[in-house]
Amino acid sequence: MASITTTPFDVTVETPGTRAPLVTGNHDYQSVTDKVCHLAEKPTHTIPKAYWVALSFCLLLLVNLGICIGILFTQGVGVWGNMSPVFWGWPIVNFVFWVGIGHAGTLISAILFLFRQNWRTGINRAAEAMTIFAVVCAGLFPGIHIGRIWVFFWLFPLPNSMLLWPQFRSPLLWDVFAVGTYATVSILFWYMGMIPDLATFRDRAVTPIRQFAYGILSLGWTGSARCWHRYERAYLLLAALAAPLVLSVHTIVSFDFAVAQLPGWHTSIFPPYFVAGAVFSGFAMVATLLIPARILCGLQDIITIRHLESMCKIMLATGLMVGYAYAMEFFIAWYGGNPYEQFAFVNRAFGPYWWAYWTMVSCNVISPQFFWIKWCRTTPWFIAIICIFINIGMWFERFVITVSSLSRDFLPSSWGYFKPTPIDWLMLIGSFGLFFTLFLLFCRFLPVVAMAEVKAIMPEPEADIA
Repeated sequence: MASITTTPFDVTVETPGTRAPLVTGNHDYQSVTDKVCHLAEKPTHTIPKAYWVALSFCLLLLVNLGICIGILFTQGVGVWGNMSPVFWGWPIVNFVFWVGIGHAGTLISAILFLFRQNWRTGINRAAEAMTIFAVVCAGLFPGIHIGRIWVFFWLFPLPNSMLLWPQFRSPLLWDVFAVGTYATVSILFWYMGMIPDLATFRDRAVTPIRQFAYGILSLGWTGSARCWHRYERAYLLLAALAAPLVLSVHTIVSFDFAVAQLPGWHTSIFPPYFVAGAVFSGFAMVATLLIPARILCGLQDIITIRHLESMCKIMLATGLMVGYAYAMEFFIAWYGGNPYEQFAFVNRAFGPYWWAYWTMVSCNVISPQFFWIKWCRTTPWFIAIICIFINIGMWFERFVITVSSLSRDFLPSSWGYFKPTPIDWLMLIGSFGLFFTLFLLFCRFLPVVAMAEVKAIMPEPEADIA
């Protein structure tokens, strides 16, 4: 076991040649259970004030989102800044951003599980929840950007009175299937993993309502050898089913752009480029959520510095991939010799939206380079700052791809400058309110950490799993 010391700034110092443990603080199985159940079992009046302040603020943002959607329904899409030729404006940017945010959960849970990476156990449950909440935010925008909201069901392959079917060759329809499948499998995977922990909540509940609710959700879990055998087989099958979704979902989202003939979009590098960017932004959001959550829930001994450092290393690797993709886009435009393609990329860097492009490069390429330094990878407050910059940069990446390419059409007479309206800004801010509200409610009522999986990697093989 590695010997460690913890400084007042929560920086774990490893002995040379060793690795920090995944669970610190000399915990046993019972104390891990007590730690994870602590916030959910607290009476309402004893919840920390910081939680209520955060929840109130997020609910305020959520109310703002509802008001903006109401204005959109009553007045139409003219309240947005979409204009000719930028018909794909703010809502598409937000949709692609939120789909990308949801990628880290499936990667942490499925792929790292299949590769037996034990460091995932402290963070996988929160990452899975984040995936589902991000998909909820992403699914909001395709439904409201179609103009005629009351016929949103036309997005699905359902026959109607005119015997018309959706255009199956359209990538927009592929999005419906891809995101729908991703959401379904992610929810099943998340819920399946929680069943043993929900049974623990049920057995510890002190009120009939909590006992009944957690009893229903735990599906009669008894903890017998038969239950564990079937659970582990089902969890492995779901992990194998979910793993390809990491590649497929954002690949299909990238086809929205790549199959178009528009300069700046029509390129084969988009699928791997989008997948790397999605994992990059997803891990940044996981770290952004878990750094304050581990303090709020008192989980510093279970979500340790080693977990944060491992995520930083993945962000560094995927950030380098994203930077390579940015460089290759310019190289391909030059090597291809297409003047329209060359103009599109020069316009991105030096045209009217130069400020967005260089914000994207600074946040996505330059800021992750700090993670080469160990102090930067093991200092939570610094990691949170870098991750916020990464999330800002990844939103600007989607903005640059969508808006800068559309704003300069083939004919100068069709050029235009997209300006977001206050409704655009408020809806983006409101989507964060929806996302953070769902996450705070998750922290209050459900297990933030996969207790059963954390106990499985602890060096107490003879103890009973609570």
